[in-house]
Amino acid sequence: MKNIKFPTAQTILLIIAAAVALLTWIVPAGKYDSLSYNKENNTFTRSNLESTKTLEASQETLEELHIKIPLEKFTNGDIWKPISIPDTYQEVEPRPQGVLAFFKSPVKGIIEAADIIFLVLIIGGLIGIMNLTGAFDAGIAWLAKALKGHEYVLIILVTSLVALGGTTFGLAEETIAFYPILIPMFLAAKYDAIVPLAAIYIGSSIGTMCSTVNPFSVIIASDAAGINWTTGLTGRIIMLFLGTLICIVYILIYANKVKKEPSKSIIFSQKEQIEALFGTSANATVVLSTRLRLILFVFAMCFVVMIFGVSQLEWWFLEMTTVFFVGAILIGFIAKIQEAKFVETFVKGAGDLLGVAIIIGIARGVSVLMEDGFISDTLLFHSSNITEGMNKGVFANVMLFIYGGLSFFIPSSSGMAVLTMPIMSPLADTVGFGREIIVNCYQYGMGLFAFINPTGLILASLAIVKVGYDKWLKFVTPLVILLTILTMTVLTIQVYM
Repeated sequence: MKNIKFPTAQTILLIIAAAVALLTWIVPAGKYDSLSYNKENNTFTRSNLESTKTLEASQETLEELHIKIPLEKFTNGDIWKPISIPDTYQEVEPRPQGVLAFFKSPVKGIIEAADIIFLVLIIGGLIGIMNLTGAFDAGIAWLAKALKGHEYVLIILVTSLVALGGTTFGLAEETIAFYPILIPMFLAAKYDAIVPLAAIYIGSSIGTMCSTVNPFSVIIASDAAGINWTTGLTGRIIMLFLGTLICIVYILIYANKVKKEPSKSIIFSQKEQIEALFGTSANATVVLSTRLRLILFVFAMCFVVMIFGVSQLEWWFLEMTTVFFVGAILIGFIAKIQEAKFVETFVKGAGDLLGVAIIIGIARGVSVLMEDGFISDTLLFHSSNITEGMNKGVFANVMLFIYGGLSFFIPSSSGMAVLTMPIMSPLADTVGFGREIIVNCYQYGMGLFAFINPTGLILASLAIVKVGYDKWLKFVTPLVILLTILTMTVLTIQVYM
C-alpha cells in the first residue's frame, strides 16, 4: 500500500470527466429557455432547442417572463450572457455522452480555454527570460536581507493584496503568474512551498468568495437577481475582514511551525526537489545593478498595467497576454539577450508551464460534457425544488451547500450567476428575506468549495508548485471547516436581522 501514489492532477480530472459522462446516462436531460439581449437592434431573443423568437426589449417583456430585472441592466451591458427564464424547464431528448465524447472533451476544453492557456504559456516564457537575466536572484537576495527577522510580513502582505484583488475585480486566473515569482522569495525566508501557495491561492479564494465590487461575481449576480449590487454590501465587507483575518492567522501558524522545525512541513519529503526547481537563494551573488532594477521595474509594471486594464478598461485574456508578451520583449532588449537565445529561453519557459495549460483544458472539458449532455439545467431545476417549504434559516444554509455542489459542475462565477440567479433569487421572496441573501449564498458557496474544487484553479496551481492534491487537502481542510462555520453563522444572523 505504501507504493500506491495519489493520482496526478490530469488523472484526477479525467476520472471526474468520466464520472460526468456517466452522469449524462443517468440524469435526465433538460433545458430552461434562455433570454439574451441584442445590442445591435435593441431586441431580446428567446431561445430553446426547437425555436428562436425575437421579442421587444422592454420592461413589459421581462415582467411577462417573470424576470424581475430592470431593463437597463441589459441595455447598459451589465448582463451580457443569456439568462435562464424561470418556470420554463422541460425535459428534452437525452444526449448521453459516450466514450468518443469523453475522449473529445479534453481537446474541446483546450480549444475553449485557449485564451487562458495562451496567457499561461506566455507568462511561462516571460518567467524564463526573467530567470535568464538574474533579476529574480538579485531581487530575492535583497528582499531576504530587508525582511530578515520579519519574514511574516510577506505572508500578511501577499495574502491581503491578493484578497483585495479578488474582492474588487475577481483576481483568480491571473494569480497563476505569481507562483514562479513569489515561491523563491518564501523559500529564501525558510518557509516551504505550501506557504506561498496558500498566501496566493487562499488570498484569491477568500477575496472572490467575499466579493464586494467584483463585476464578474457580486455585480452580475445582483443584476441577475434584480437588486442593486450595494444591497448587502456591509455584510460582505464584514465577512471579507473576518474571513481574511482567519486565513492569514491560519497560514501564519503553519508557516511559523515550518520555519522553526522544517520536518513539520506537509511536503517535507519534497523539500530538495522543490528547492532545486525554484533554484534561487537568499545567498545569490548577483548584485542588484541599475539594469536589473530596471528589468524588475518593467516586470512589476506588467502586473500594474494588467490590473489597471482588467479593472478599468474592460480588458480580458487577449489584452493581458499581450501585456506579458510585450514585457518579455522589452526585458530582452534591456538585458541585451541575443535573438536566438531569447527565442530558445522563451519557448523553454512556456514549455515548463505546458502541463498547467493542459490541466486547465481538461478541467474545461468537464464543463463541455455537462453542457453537451444537457444535465446542468436538470441539476439546477431539482436544486431549486429541494428548498421548498423550509425554515428560512435552514433554507439559507442549504442554499449555501447547493451552490457549493453546483460549482463543481459550473466553476465559472459569471456563468453560475446568469444561469442560476433568475431561478434561485425569486425563492427568497417565498421564504421572507431579501434577495441579497441568495447572492451571498451563491458567493459563499462557490467560494468555500473553490478552496478544494478540482474543476476550478487549484489543480493548475498545485501543478506549478509540484504539490499533490492530497497534500493540499491535508493542509486546507481544517481552514475550510473553520470558514464554513463562520459562513453559516453569518448567514443565519443576516437572515434573522
